Amino acid sequence: MQSLLIIVGVGVGVAVIVFMSALLSGLQSNLIKRTLSSQAHIALLPPEEVARPQVAAENTALRLQKQAQRLRSIDQWQQLRDRLQNWPEIAALSPVASGPAFAVRGDANKAISLVGIEPERYNRVISLADRLTTGELRVGSGEAVIGIELAKDLGADVGDKLRIATADGSDETLTITGLFDLGNKAVNARNIYVGLRTAQTLLGLVGGVSNIDLALHDLDQAEALAQRITGETGLIADSWMRTNAQFVTALTSQRVSSNVIRFFVGLSVAFGIASVLVVSVIQRSKEIGILRAMGATQGQMLRIFLLQGGIVGFLGSLLGSALAWFFLALWRLMAVNPDGTPLFVIGVEPSLVFIAAGGASLVGILAALLPARRAAALDPVVAIRG
Repeated sequence: MQSLLIIVGVGVGVAVIVFMSALLSGLQSNLIKRTLSSQAHIALLPPEEVARPQVAAENTALRLQKQAQRLRSIDQWQQLRDRLQNWPEIAALSPVASGPAFAVRGDANKAISLVGIEPERYNRVISLADRLTTGELRVGSGEAVIGIELAKDLGADVGDKLRIATADGSDETLTITGLFDLGNKAVNARNIYVGLRTAQTLLGLVGGVSNIDLALHDLDQAEALAQRITGETGLIADSWMRTNAQFVTALTSQRVSSNVIRFFVGLSVAFGIASVLVVSVIQRSKEIGILRAMGATQGQMLRIFLLQGGIVGFLGSLLGSALAWFFLALWRLMAVNPDGTPLFVIGVEPSLVFIAAGGASLVGILAALLPARRAAALDPVVAIRG
């Protein structure tokens, strides 16, 4: 019974470590996913236009006025696209023609951001198709997908028509084929997605693109990769880490606090496991004395108790892993939104379970080491009397 209770105690400790680690990792992943759901990891933009004096004048004070930035295309963007899509760090890329425009329907007139995309490529960067609430992601000639907030402001729905007009006088009437919700009210009220050629025509970027959006395999490499692209191409590369500087600071603080929580939880569990095993070994001093009197050597006794400590830690880690899976199943049933979707998804990494199992076994061996050596070195008569 005592051994069973020790194994259960070790199992509960391991379950707490695994569950807390999975919960903190899931929370962090959910924060990143919700924040970056409506933006690319890196956006490539053409370099800024700089005003330069045409004539060098000596002993003359010059005041250069900063040049206004007009909407321009990335030079030779097709070659750049073909080059970047072979980089192993880049998961997907999408050329985009984006610029300001107006959405007009009846008496409503809203300033919007017109975004021309290739749906297959863009959906690998930002999963727009999965964020549709109504309709489908279809942006052929004369078609558009708009946000739910903009649809509310315009009083429009799927199948209705609206007119897109730009500052240079270009305009076109489009049919709404879908409504999206990217989880950002400003984006839902501003963005209109159309086909790439439609946007190029309306914005005066015939054959060109205003930016190239990138999605990366490792988000933490975004700023370093952006600097590398800028150095090699001369383009402006805005990473999500630069455009969301405050969020990066908050995310770093959350990571530090998560590691501190994991450390102290693991430390407390390790001390709990060690204390239980130490008490167990000390209580068996009389049994050790009897075995020593029957001819067992000090080395044999030490190996027996170390083996027992390792077995207890291993069995406890298996039980703890099963309990952690059970707690996660309860979490998935209880932590849901009003519409039935999960609050956020958490999962247990296999490596975390192996680390917890190995750590529990190691703690069991180390916890049994010192008291087992002391008990094994006792005189049999003294041990039996104790």
